[in-house]
Amino acid sequence: MKKEKLTIIKVGGKIVEQEKSLNQLLKDFAEIPGLKMLVHGGGRSATALATRMGVETQMIDGRRVTDKEMLEIVTMVYGGLVNKKIVAGLQAIGIDALGLTGADLNAIRSERRPANPIDYGFVGDVKEVNAEMLASILSMQIVPVMAPLTHDGEGQMLNTNADTIAGETAKGLADKFDVTLIYCFEKKGVLRDENDDLSVIPSINKNDFAELVSTKIVSGGMIPKLTNAFEAIDKGVKEVIITQANDIQGLEGTRIH
Repeated sequence: MKKEKLTIIKVGGKIVEQEKSLNQLLKDFAEIPGLKMLVHGGGRSATALATRMGVETQMIDGRRVTDKEMLEIVTMVYGGLVNKKIVAGLQAIGIDALGLTGADLNAIRSERRPANPIDYGFVGDVKEVNAEMLASILSMQIVPVMAPLTHDGEGQMLNTNADTIAGETAKGLADKFDVTLIYCFEKKGVLRDENDDLSVIPSINKNDFAELVSTKIVSGGMIPKLTNAFEAIDKGVKEVIITQANDIQGLEGTRIH
């Protein structure tokens, strides 16, 4: 039996935290055919609120250290302010949406990341996605909007990377749907020359990836993003696309096969 198409969009905080770019994103998102989900970040808003509250933000290798105070802030911002702004925006254009953290309906369960070699605090690594529950929501033509928060099943909330949530959710739902995962970031795709926005590499397979890494054309944070993409493909996700948020209709970014 042919699977129904599902598109999962992951978008960074910079897009959803600014009214103009958020409105454009939601308009484009609404025009994507078939079932869909949205996974969002919100780091800039969390950092801004932390500053206003006198809480120091500590980052290690681009990842937020989440102590008890910071956990309270990211829970308020990700699960509250940012998530509900997106949900309200979707409702305003006629899309029924449901804002979720991993704790809601036991959507995503994680375990706290070990403190060795680096203690990131209350940060979660995904262990289980409740695919049955998410599929039932999607079957009702409701759009899940996932915040980058999970739980450990024992009452503890955990800050969890939004790219990871998108990838793990896509893998979890691949048995039930024909899943396309789209990562939106500030560039038009994976670039052959980081200083040339027009040097988008249109498609990458595993052999290409190994060569791009060895020649240092792909480096830094793009390596884990692409590694996650290939893991998703290996677990049955049909296609992963890396592109700009304003191109989720044209999809002229980089396709991962």
